[in-house]
Amino acid sequence: MPAFAPMLAKAVTRLPEPDSVPGGLSYEPKWDGFRGIVTFDGSDVTIDSRGSKPLTRYFPELVRACTAQLAVPCVLDGEIVIRRGADGAERLDWDALTQRIHPAASRIERLSAETPASFVAFDLLRLGDRDCTSLSFDDRRALLKELARTFEAPLHLTRTTYDSATAADWFTRFEGAGLDGVVAKPRALPYQENKRVMLKVKHHREADVVAIGYRVHKSGSGVGSLLLGLYDDEGTLRMVGGVSAFSDVQRQALVEELEPVVERDADGRPVTDATERSRFSSGRDTGFIRLRPERVLQVRYDQLEGDRFRHTVQFDRWRPDRDPSSCRFDQLDVPEAYDLGAVLD
Repeated sequence: MPAFAPMLAKAVTRLPEPDSVPGGLSYEPKWDGFRGIVTFDGSDVTIDSRGSKPLTRYFPELVRACTAQLAVPCVLDGEIVIRRGADGAERLDWDALTQRIHPAASRIERLSAETPASFVAFDLLRLGDRDCTSLSFDDRRALLKELARTFEAPLHLTRTTYDSATAADWFTRFEGAGLDGVVAKPRALPYQENKRVMLKVKHHREADVVAIGYRVHKSGSGVGSLLLGLYDDEGTLRMVGGVSAFSDVQRQALVEELEPVVERDADGRPVTDATERSRFSSGRDTGFIRLRPERVLQVRYDQLEGDRFRHTVQFDRWRPDRDPSSCRFDQLDVPEAYDLGAVLD
């Protein structure tokens, strides 16, 4: 069966109104997992990532479920997620999901039983011999709903609404289950591979954090990323993430900006440290130059995963008016918990 590239979304700052595009908009929750294109040819199942990387071997439980439940050959667009927690208190678990990408077959099989994944379908690209990408989203959705009548966990069909007030409510409530926003899809448009025709609204918040170190840019000159810290209830400064995406001019200016607070040893040399390596570090250097915790900056972030920022955050400005000791975890906005099962089922 033919391979498909996923349709993409453009970030917007506010939820668009239904009549803001010709034909109106359909809204759905924005799932926080791995984008997956599932292809079932009638006997075999393959799963590819957004960048066409093969994911099939990492999720054998989804392969088995798709083989058993898909009634006809098809290609589905959706999200791979992991749901964790007690009944009535489930939420998405990003850390558990990332651990599923592992080279050892024995570990993959074990984790497929310990932390099984789910697949949330939100579009249909092919049904039998029919290429559905030329159809409108409304027509594709109708076909997908019919196909999904046979779905049982771990396969799910995402919910949708045409009502912007309902979508706004989802934006607030569903964050407590680990979702990270709302997607709006033009109802009249066909599926456009690699085109940013969908609209996504994500959560954005501000926090004051302490600069605790920096990594040199891969070019060998300037600041590549700033490492950030917050104080916990015991007064311990803990690393919570990093900020990068500086321009060439900013990278060089930051070296001078941070020079007065670089931590140095008895001989005057900068003190270096290293963050813990992970499978995502690959061969990258995890070393950084330590800074005395004296500089505060304001950053923008979307959500917290455990005690770290979920994604790389964005630099806003320096905050010379803030005392570093006041940069604590308790300043962060924590969404009210919401059961993931109520979103899925």
